[in-house]
Amino acid sequence: MTAEAAVTGRPPLRERVPLGPRGPLGLLVDPMTWRAAPYLMVSLVPGVTWFVILATAVPAAATMIIIWIGLPLLVLTMLLWRAGAMLERRLLRLTLGVTIPDPYRPRPGRGLGSHLGWLFGDPATWRDLGYLLLLFPLGMVEFLVSLTLWVSSIGFLVQPLLVMSGQTTTLTDRLVIESVPGSLPWAFVGLLLLVATLYIVRAMAWLHGTLATALLGPGDEARVMHLRASRARGVDAAEAERRRIERDLHDGAQQRLLAVALDLGRAQAKLDSHPEEARELLAQAHAGTKAAITELRDLARGIYPAILTDRGLDAALSALAARAPVRVAVSVEITERPPAAVESIAYFIVAESLANVAKHSVATEASVRVSRQDDRVVVEVRDNGIGGAEARPGGGLAGLADRAATIDGALTVESPPGGPTLVRARLPYEW
Repeated sequence: MTAEAAVTGRPPLRERVPLGPRGPLGLLVDPMTWRAAPYLMVSLVPGVTWFVILATAVPAAATMIIIWIGLPLLVLTMLLWRAGAMLERRLLRLTLGVTIPDPYRPRPGRGLGSHLGWLFGDPATWRDLGYLLLLFPLGMVEFLVSLTLWVSSIGFLVQPLLVMSGQTTTLTDRLVIESVPGSLPWAFVGLLLLVATLYIVRAMAWLHGTLATALLGPGDEARVMHLRASRARGVDAAEAERRRIERDLHDGAQQRLLAVALDLGRAQAKLDSHPEEARELLAQAHAGTKAAITELRDLARGIYPAILTDRGLDAALSALAARAPVRVAVSVEITERPPAAVESIAYFIVAESLANVAKHSVATEASVRVSRQDDRVVVEVRDNGIGGAEARPGGGLAGLADRAATIDGALTVESPPGGPTLVRARLPYEW
């Protein structure tokens, strides 16, 4: 089960398009390269298809708008191209590794007029149209470049095999490849061209994914709504934290300190007449003072642990793991410390997740991993428990999602019945 951090149901902000591994060998063995290559070769087919459909249906519907048939035809065409854009988003995720959420406004409940306003007034509808129309020239360029590069690189690379099989290759009137020694330099040229092809394929995939993300993803309006919802949830989370601190102070340390004051007052009154009772009261007050100090220390640790300020995430998470009732492996793979707000939220995400492991998961071991991916700090907490965790409104995981949302982060929970459970948070590295 996957629960997005945005409990409100708004689509998350689009992520940066991956560039892929560095180095020719990395590109060669990366499955994403071989998923992107055929997509770039065949993207011309849907491009031509959509261009023909839209170039025919949209003008026809527009010209017939003066009669009743034009509006239904236009609505059907708009629904068709929105369905095509939704299909393209799924295809881009499978081929280019680009995850683009559907950016459409929430559908209204009832009424033909409200539905028409929802369809015509959504900017995402018209961005879908722009992308599908651009897919034709974009696919044409990608097809021609890909075809030329792959045919040329593979053709030069297999020249020694062609010569050994008795074939000759005529490049120009004076340049004929007819011997094995003469074919080896061309095979080397083919190898260099193959490396260049891999880089160009990934570059075209990146450019295509960037354009698709800009047109098919959430626009500025969705971003503003997302940030507005994040700010509101951040205010709610801060208010809930303030009430928790007040409740803990009132029910815990304040009551203990009040009892200490009463014991000291009684001891002072009995100091001369009943010294033994006074000593017992002083001992009771001393024990109450130590208990109050312990509660205040725990409360301060819950606000912001001192070890996090002094020694950073690695030491703070190791301290959390040492106190956990199950074996916890900790790996912090960041070299530079992120801002204090990011460190604090990462710490509390791990703390709450490990607390859930202890209370609900029936797990025997867990792991904590903090790494950097591009401009994000990724926090992952795994356990081998029974699963079934989800971010319910008002629950602990939803509270963690609210914390992450205050700095434009996101939290997901993958916890199928039977386990395992993975809590992943993506937080900005700079804030």
